[in-house]
Amino acid sequence: MSFINQDFLLQSDPAHRLYHDYAIDCPIHDYHSHLSPARIRDNIPFKNLSTIWLEGDHYKWRAMRTAGVDESFITGNAPDEEKFLAWATVVPKTIGNPLYHWTHMELLNPFGIDELLGADNALDIFNHCTHMLQRPELHPRGLLRHWNVKTACTTDDPVDDVSVHQEASNEFISVRPTFRPDNVFGFTGSANFNRWLGKLGEKNGHLPDSLDDLLLALESRASLFHKAGCTASDHGLEQMFQGNPDKAIAEKTFTKLKHLENPSTNELRHYRSFLMTELGHMYHRQGWVQQLHLGAKRNANTRALRTLGPDTGFDTMGDYRQVDALANYLDNLESGDSLTRTIIYNLNPADNDALAALIGVFQGGATPGRIQFGAAWWFNDQKTGVERQLESLANMGLLSQFVGMVTDSRSFLSFSRHEYFRRVLCNFLGERIKTGDIPNDFELVGELVRDISYRNTARYFGFKSI
Repeated sequence: MSFINQDFLLQSDPAHRLYHDYAIDCPIHDYHSHLSPARIRDNIPFKNLSTIWLEGDHYKWRAMRTAGVDESFITGNAPDEEKFLAWATVVPKTIGNPLYHWTHMELLNPFGIDELLGADNALDIFNHCTHMLQRPELHPRGLLRHWNVKTACTTDDPVDDVSVHQEASNEFISVRPTFRPDNVFGFTGSANFNRWLGKLGEKNGHLPDSLDDLLLALESRASLFHKAGCTASDHGLEQMFQGNPDKAIAEKTFTKLKHLENPSTNELRHYRSFLMTELGHMYHRQGWVQQLHLGAKRNANTRALRTLGPDTGFDTMGDYRQVDALANYLDNLESGDSLTRTIIYNLNPADNDALAALIGVFQGGATPGRIQFGAAWWFNDQKTGVERQLESLANMGLLSQFVGMVTDSRSFLSFSRHEYFRRVLCNFLGERIKTGDIPNDFELVGELVRDISYRNTARYFGFKSI
């Protein structure tokens, strides 16, 4: 029998009771993912277990490289079956890594396999699961119903077609876009910026020829996103841009980017800070939540970037100063009464307490928990990282107002992360009941579990209550 049993991660009787009486049946509002809305709409079946499990999964890819697997079995052209068999040989070596937990959670649910995966049973498991994936209940829509997902928010560039989200939604699930305009900042150079700008021009009927034109084009796209059910934006940043931008310098920088020139670091700073501030005002006008993912150092291995491209598992945890620039950005918007609801995700746990304290500076207004210290993210979404995030939030803010977990994933199997998080949350609270740090009142603490699991999320984003 698998070690993923009803007591998995629940290390006390109170933890067991909180999970099984209050958390286990909670629906999911997944407000940040990288799922394909077209795949949901078209309900495209998965070819085999490798395609649903290994494609685009940086966690597994990094583990396979560490274990010495040849790249042909990771991002290369090896057959899907051989890629899976290569992964299976690595799984026993991942003990101590959350991949070992997640792998066996996903085999058990939804596939019903309670064996430990390894080289000896890999082919049987591959064939069994591949056969199961042909069943309608394990097609994309079926999997979302299986996980009791009520809301799925994807991550979308301003030039993306958002009509697909409405077509993907039905009476069981609301599929919503999220506005992520990272390409407007020119992170990947003027040539890529111009290609993206051309797409924006095609969507809006003309190519923006000034900074004000660019902002109008973004606002036009945001209005279409809003009509498609969008309630949030998202940004992936190393750190918040330094404030007090000069619009004239920002305009000059935009012109340089359009003419395939390379602006200076100072010019880019003014351009990006100006845009970020204007976008913050726009999000407030739209009534959206803004999400700020801070701290990733992208493409640290330049040889791998040249040979394999971006988003192939060579990003890492950055070590940046976060508080000063972020506080200035929030204060600038707050001073003009334009600070919208904001979620701050932190990648470096060294900054947990500082950022959890910062959110308390900008609370207030009609929205409980207006500024959120977001869920443990990326390198932190394992047991220890989740506990550290919960500890910092509980000590510095109000855990009761937390909007809970997200998958932040491209995989339709990653909704098990919500179960994983809820087990860690219940164990976190159960241990405190056991030690007397919080009351031995299961109605009180159990309702807190339900709030964090889904009710706070529905309230915060304006999703339909369950």
